[in-house]
Amino acid sequence: MTTSPTATTPATPSTTADPDTAARSLETATAITAAGTDGRTPVLATRFTAGAAAGAPAMARAELIATAHGVYEARIDGRPVSSSVLDPGWTVYESRLQVQRFDVTELLRPGTEQELAVTLGRGWWNGDLGFADAHANYGDHQALLAALEITFADGTVQRVVTDDSWTATDSPITFATLYDGQREDRRLTPGDPRPVETTQIDRGTLIEQASPLIVRHESRRPERIWTSPSGRTLLDFGQNLVGWLRFTVTGPAGTEITLRHAEVLEHEELGTRPLRAAEATDRIVLAGDPAGETFEPTLTFHGFRYAEITGWPGELTAQDVEAVVVGSDIRRTGWFESSHAGVNQLISNSIWSQRGNFLAVPTDCPQRDERLGWTGDIAAFAATAAYQFDVQDFLHNWLLDLRAETAANPHGWVPFVVPDLLKLAAFPKEDEVEAADAWKGATAIWGDAAVWVAQALWTAYGDLDQLRAQYPGMVLHLESVEKALSPSGLWDQGFQFGDWLDPDAPPEDAAAAKADRYVVATACLVRSARFAAEAAALIGEEAGARRWQELADRTLAAFTAAYVQEDGTITSDCATVYALAIAFDLLDPATREKAAARLVEVVRAAEYKVSTGFAGTPFVTWALSETGHTEDAFRLLLEEGCPSWLYPVSMGATTIWERWDSMLPDGTINPGEMTSFNHYALGAVADWIYQVVLGIRPAAPGYAEVLLQPTPGPGIDWAKGAYDSVHGRIEVEWSAAEGGFSLAATIPSGVPARVVLPDGSEQQVVGTGERVTLA
Repeated sequence: MTTSPTATTPATPSTTADPDTAARSLETATAITAAGTDGRTPVLATRFTAGAAAGAPAMARAELIATAHGVYEARIDGRPVSSSVLDPGWTVYESRLQVQRFDVTELLRPGTEQELAVTLGRGWWNGDLGFADAHANYGDHQALLAALEITFADGTVQRVVTDDSWTATDSPITFATLYDGQREDRRLTPGDPRPVETTQIDRGTLIEQASPLIVRHESRRPERIWTSPSGRTLLDFGQNLVGWLRFTVTGPAGTEITLRHAEVLEHEELGTRPLRAAEATDRIVLAGDPAGETFEPTLTFHGFRYAEITGWPGELTAQDVEAVVVGSDIRRTGWFESSHAGVNQLISNSIWSQRGNFLAVPTDCPQRDERLGWTGDIAAFAATAAYQFDVQDFLHNWLLDLRAETAANPHGWVPFVVPDLLKLAAFPKEDEVEAADAWKGATAIWGDAAVWVAQALWTAYGDLDQLRAQYPGMVLHLESVEKALSPSGLWDQGFQFGDWLDPDAPPEDAAAAKADRYVVATACLVRSARFAAEAAALIGEEAGARRWQELADRTLAAFTAAYVQEDGTITSDCATVYALAIAFDLLDPATREKAAARLVEVVRAAEYKVSTGFAGTPFVTWALSETGHTEDAFRLLLEEGCPSWLYPVSMGATTIWERWDSMLPDGTINPGEMTSFNHYALGAVADWIYQVVLGIRPAAPGYAEVLLQPTPGPGIDWAKGAYDSVHGRIEVEWSAAEGGFSLAATIPSGVPARVVLPDGSEQQVVGTGERVTLA
């Protein structure tokens, strides 16, 4: 332990934006680790006395500044320094390691010896992550870097920093990983303190906390407890969620309680097959404390609605256990309610899927042996995400990670997952290695996340400084695509995910879509190049604006020549290619009308069942309604047969499914090896519901101007909702019952709004922040 009670270095404010502050705060600290843990999770500790010198001045403020390779939980005299969990989260650790600052002033007792103790878990650093037994790890041991800064009234600072004077003991946690769960044996003693070992954390990677911390959002009691046909005790929490179970229990020493988790039931038992290799199992062995023992496995997390508990001493009741909901601390900003209960549940499912998967990074799923930041998923969902929650800092931080990973990629293309854990994969099977080698190169939608996510943030928040920081990532992506184009100017070579998870694709081949993958890729390039040109112009990069607009124009010409027929037919003649061509404005007016008519034919021929995957799903209802086919868009939205958005709702879903038929109509789980029941991408239709059905649209970046254009349709008689924009709350409530139409709205003060009614009439209003009747 190093202390400097007479130091005169001024304290650093917690709100500083200086990127070097984190490194300066920790410049006298040494990274430490624990050896000889024998698999048990270590606790690193030191003792200190605030104001140790006689006659020390009064204490003004105290902060703990810390980060780790791994995840850490810090306590002072046993009291947590923060309500956050799984710190420091997950970023591109090689270049961007977040440093947290916690105000611990209230925890210190000047003049009294106290203990600072830190539990150090594996987390994302070396938790054997990745599917197909990838066992991807950043390093072979965890490390802690921390400084307790105590500032006194006269400006002097005392620092307690990590160094070789700290000691290590073993916690009762015998195992903890994100996939497999946490196990504790409360009978184990910590043993004698032993010296820590010093190690290295690259100071050049340290950044101040840039993304919201991970927190407990709420807790839920089980709605039902029963015995399965096999005699297992099962609990239903009524909602597919992300987090863990928490309880306090009394029982004899040696009693082992086992908790297993799953999203669904199959054959009236826990449906664990979709978890693949993830055990998702927590265990506690009781010490026999008559006062009771509290268990909360905070070094892991699970995606689940159902839990199985074995070994519980006595009768288990709903008051004995609760599910703790965990995720990044993002504030909800969007609401929707309508006369259609199924659509309301669909929106709820989208909200819960985002809440569960926005945990450190925007993950694909929260339950199986994956939980990675797949770029394609968030590319499809970003606009919806930015309406439902305040994701400005969360997704901006992720885009900076994307930029860092792309810049570090020797081939120059956007990785499929960010952070790029797959580059660390150690696949044990040759076929998995060959499959990973085949999945390489610049890709549409997945790579386009560099542009589309930035576009969603610019539209929602209008932050020019953030756009400027995101622009280099767009450039890296587009430059990688330029190298992949054929001499014709088409993006028609190399690997593509295409219209991933087309409902007609076989379970074992999610890329086998109806839409030609290169039609999809070339269309996406036009969209990305156009927005990159717009972004470049906004930030004063005139050469870049010309470059990317020229690329967009050349690509559009090549797309039109190769794929678009005079009668409006587009190569592969399916809903996705028409949706993209219309939504991305790739067609002249006459051809657009013909393509829209053909899209309607395709949608009707499918009897309004969904026929799109990741590429087409966010845009197909837009393509219909924006070309005058609103009734068809509503019928597509409200269809309940499989596949459709409301089919999962009819099957009791409380989150968005990965596959349109993740659960088959007979209640069995899809036989594919890739089946998740919490996967937000196909919920991207919610953006259309918010903007078209409800009618709240941004008319300028950040909703500095608003377009209110509610759109009634068959099956929905009324709707109401709100969006908390950066300029204030926007509220809309409309009713089309009994042949009439009424509209009331609240528009932030000073914000101009154009109101377009269903009959086509328009009016201009300037918001006052008060509710007004507009029709």
